[in-house]
Amino acid sequence: MTVPTPATPSDVFELGPDHEQVVFAHDPATGLRAIVAIHSTALGPALGGTRFHPYPSTDAALRDVLDLARGMSYKAALAGLDLGGGKAVIIGDPRTLKTEALLRAYGRFVQSLGGRYRTACDVGTTSADMDLVARESDYVTGRTVAAGGAGDSSVLTAYGVFQGMRAAAEATWGTDSLAGRTVGVAGVGKVGRHLVRHLVEDGADVVVTDVWQPALDRVRDEHPGVRAVASAAELVASTLDVYAPCALGGALDDEVVEALSARVVCGAANNQLAHPGIEKTLADRGVLYAPDYCVNAGGLVQVADELHPAGPSFERAQQRAGRIFETTREVLERAVRDGVPPAHAADRLAEARMRDVGRLRGIWVG
Repeated sequence: MTVPTPATPSDVFELGPDHEQVVFAHDPATGLRAIVAIHSTALGPALGGTRFHPYPSTDAALRDVLDLARGMSYKAALAGLDLGGGKAVIIGDPRTLKTEALLRAYGRFVQSLGGRYRTACDVGTTSADMDLVARESDYVTGRTVAAGGAGDSSVLTAYGVFQGMRAAAEATWGTDSLAGRTVGVAGVGKVGRHLVRHLVEDGADVVVTDVWQPALDRVRDEHPGVRAVASAAELVASTLDVYAPCALGGALDDEVVEALSARVVCGAANNQLAHPGIEKTLADRGVLYAPDYCVNAGGLVQVADELHPAGPSFERAQQRAGRIFETTREVLERAVRDGVPPAHAADRLAEARMRDVGRLRGIWVG
């Protein structure tokens, strides 16, 4: 395997001047091309998933991993975890490129970082994949239960989003129940599927869409009362009370926000705001946005629980993920009190913790 090389200064300073470290890896024998971005270790070692995706270019992959790593720092801080933020991307189509050899090569790459970055699964990777990565690295979470891990982190990601949605409903309609509300879920893969179950059990009317027909078929088989539409654009144009983006980032752009009828936006996707200022547009249109990294922290809580000295406990992790309701409520109350959009209120709370606690630690070196 080739020695990992740092990003060029022009890349880092243009795209991520506040990141601690950005490292590239290339292993021609397995086809591995990966990037790890460590945003901050002020609160502890950086923890974040590995996204396996067919990016159109290295620049696109770099931009995504930098944004995702920064979001993980804020997510961990707001969730009260003693962890920093990092993320990794593997460039390529996981359906054709993913092999044991590639994943193990990636594990050696993660091991070379000495624990400053700890990985888990994300879009395009699974807990079983993390078991293979862990054959070469001591710094892997999100593993299968059979291998001593906490299992599929999408379970508690969805649970946390549902708790955040309940808090947003309370702030909007005075009740924390989604019963009788129409909720549109865009993306019913690993997380969206579990979110649909919580919504159906709570009595919501659920409308879904996904680019992958088998995902739609599975959800409709499990919940016959759920309706499906052909595209995200059609879903956004529907009459909704809540819109839940649960696929890839950038879901909330100017066109989507203009078309939205929903009073609440609360979903599992990372980096939902397509550009700075869109959070103010949402607020000006009377749409309450529950910040993504606030409500989707349940998966991070679950994989972080694997680092507990006593080993993972799903019940303990679920209890902690349940606190996302109170955290979201605090963010929304602060937004009203400070007269700022909820996204700004969440940033202020996360930045305060990174500043107040992080200044006692500095950069984590293991």
